[in-house]
Amino acid sequence: MRYILSFILLLAVQAVCGVQPYRTEIFNPNVHTLQVRLSGDPLAPPVALLGSDNGIVVSFDMLEDNPQYLYYRVVHCDADWTPSLLSEVEYIDGFNGLSVDDYALSFNTYCNYVHYRIDLPNDDMRFRVSGNYALLVYHENNPDSLLLTACFSLTENLVALSCEITTRTDVDYNKAHQQLSFKVMYPQYEIRNPREEIKAVVSANADNESGVWLSQPLYVRNQEVEYGHVPQLIFTAGNEYRRFETVSRHYNTIGVESMRYFDPYYHALLRPDSPRAGGAYLYDETQKGRFFIRTDESDEADTEADYFVVHFTLATGAPLDGEVYLDGEFTHGRRDESTRLTYNPATRAYEKSLLLKQGAYNYRYVLQRPGRAADAAPIEGNFYETRNEYQIRIYHRPQGARYDRLVGYTRCRM
Repeated sequence: MRYILSFILLLAVQAVCGVQPYRTEIFNPNVHTLQVRLSGDPLAPPVALLGSDNGIVVSFDMLEDNPQYLYYRVVHCDADWTPSLLSEVEYIDGFNGLSVDDYALSFNTYCNYVHYRIDLPNDDMRFRVSGNYALLVYHENNPDSLLLTACFSLTENLVALSCEITTRTDVDYNKAHQQLSFKVMYPQYEIRNPREEIKAVVSANADNESGVWLSQPLYVRNQEVEYGHVPQLIFTAGNEYRRFETVSRHYNTIGVESMRYFDPYYHALLRPDSPRAGGAYLYDETQKGRFFIRTDESDEADTEADYFVVHFTLATGAPLDGEVYLDGEFTHGRRDESTRLTYNPATRAYEKSLLLKQGAYNYRYVLQRPGRAADAAPIEGNFYETRNEYQIRIYHRPQGARYDRLVGYTRCRM
């Protein structure tokens, strides 16, 4: 009876107030370097196989001298990253609201910090069902004031997926777009009404929590559905991400023009960038927008990598008709003062400085025009040759079910 009343109350609250979707996000200015990774593969998206040995690792730093008493809990979400209707006992085997016990102080760094790590599942918490999850971290006795949220997914891989990417799209031929098509095959899994029960979500590169939704397949055949030839599956091709590395205090590495120390931090001045739209495509092996913490001076980068002030410069010659922002996994999609570049008339360039932990980073510049979505194309260009990576998630909700089950996941690359 208690669960029935809670279920009714949850429905009423969501109907009246609405529910904002979770996303990987930092709310406290002392929190830095939030990473959500697949265990054993630091550059893989945070999607693990339910019940497998490879789980999810959430890590972050707090720029403080001493550790704090932090706690975390997980929330099961539907395909749109809003909380599902499941109660905790239905999606967790164990406990929720656990303390963050794995932490360590930084060592031999100019910037003092505490590194925290949460491995999921663990001895105190295991997962019963697949789908999307949000991990919430907060101070002891203050669960309503979040430090961060970290999103990940658990899949069952009960269906098989095949995909194809072509530059011969329905809007142009080998120019500025890429078109995706894919099939979902389920010979040993029951889907009675695929047109009503399946949701497909496709996202690009390091984007894990948003993407395009496909509610209706192109074809439904015998235990197979196909998606293709719809506008949602035609993507602007973009360009390869820019990249830099700050893995050493003693010499300049990829993308770094000079390294200087001004108390209390080292400063890395990146080589000035310029717009690439209208130029020629140039291939570069990138991390598809992701970042990776490492240092050439230690094998214990989690606690021995230092924080550098990294200086970005985009030379445009004149102001652009909008706001310019940095974009990449390390920004977590933020479009605010923390990622906005400022135009400097003296240098005729946009400039921004960020405090970033040593490592290898991918980034790009996006332009936010009034009344329009942020777009990288005006600065970075669109080139059909770009080596993009597309993530495909297949959710299944049979009639009468109360959550979106993640039954298939794959990555499709150019």
